[in-house]
Amino acid sequence: MSSIGVLGAGTWGMALARMLANSKHEVTVWSALGQEIDELSSKRVHPKLPGVTFPETIAFTKNISEVCSGKEIIILAVPSLFIRSTTRQAIPYLKKEQILVSVAKGIEKGTLFTMTEIIQDEIKNEPALDGIHIAALSGPTHAEEVAIDMPTTIVSACDDSVSASKVQDIFSNTCMRVYRNPDIKGVELCGALKNIIALAAGILTGLGYGDNTKAALMTRGLVEITRLGIAMGCMEKTFYGLAGIGDLIVTATSVHSRNNTCGRYIGQGLSTEEAVKKVGMVVEGINAIPAAMELKDKYNVELPIIEAVDSVINHGSKPADAVMSLMLRDKKDEIGFENAYVL
Repeated sequence: MSSIGVLGAGTWGMALARMLANSKHEVTVWSALGQEIDELSSKRVHPKLPGVTFPETIAFTKNISEVCSGKEIIILAVPSLFIRSTTRQAIPYLKKEQILVSVAKGIEKGTLFTMTEIIQDEIKNEPALDGIHIAALSGPTHAEEVAIDMPTTIVSACDDSVSASKVQDIFSNTCMRVYRNPDIKGVELCGALKNIIALAAGILTGLGYGDNTKAALMTRGLVEITRLGIAMGCMEKTFYGLAGIGDLIVTATSVHSRNNTCGRYIGQGLSTEEAVKKVGMVVEGINAIPAAMELKDKYNVELPIIEAVDSVINHGSKPADAVMSLMLRDKKDEIGFENAYVL
């Protein structure tokens, strides 16, 4: 049995807390929202996870020191925009022997840091934490399904194999199968950028387009993510694995996907602000767009689909016009003839 702290009481944090508690681990959950902790502690249900009851063994606290002190694993399950501030709050209570596990997905605008890089940036000037291990947990894992014990696979990404294995061991059970991957940057890049492609998939649904269009979008979207990842020094195989194509498929097709749902509302004619409000939760794909555009320029790579989504979300383009602009781009090879097999 391990002692685990969960920073964040949203749907993903709570789904993981429930799963880990049911695996007999000692779990404590913290939220910056005091009312959220009061309601979870007293009612043992989450408004966004209907029908799910949380075990009495899960402890809830409003005190961040209680969720960090003495824990082997600390999970950061807050939205990407709050990873930096939450890490800063937690630092006084962290120890070098702990493993920090980010389950947030995004890239910080300006710094272009992934979530684990933000955490590392915050603790870099803390000598007592020098060498602390940070992992990312990512893959095709909707909280709504994890919370009801549906079979799920995920990736434990860390540049330290021992820490990756420990996370793998703790999170593995009959409902969740965990794989290891040393390419933490690639895993996190997939997690952030697939949300933008999922927004696009939802927009296509809202416009009334069919399966052919969405299959093309996901396929070419993965090409864009992979192209950028390779330029950034990531491992190509990562993009064809669970954190890449696996997470892209589930996020771009599922009714549980906030990004897909938000995109559908936009495709139906709602403004971005109206769509986000109707979803009622953080839409990480929108937060990731500015950083994706900065990465495009920094590494000089073509990201036409992501550019098209940016034009709709941030520059007032009509969704149908953005689709047409993609269809009328200059003709390209899928695979260059110089790479063709010689028969």
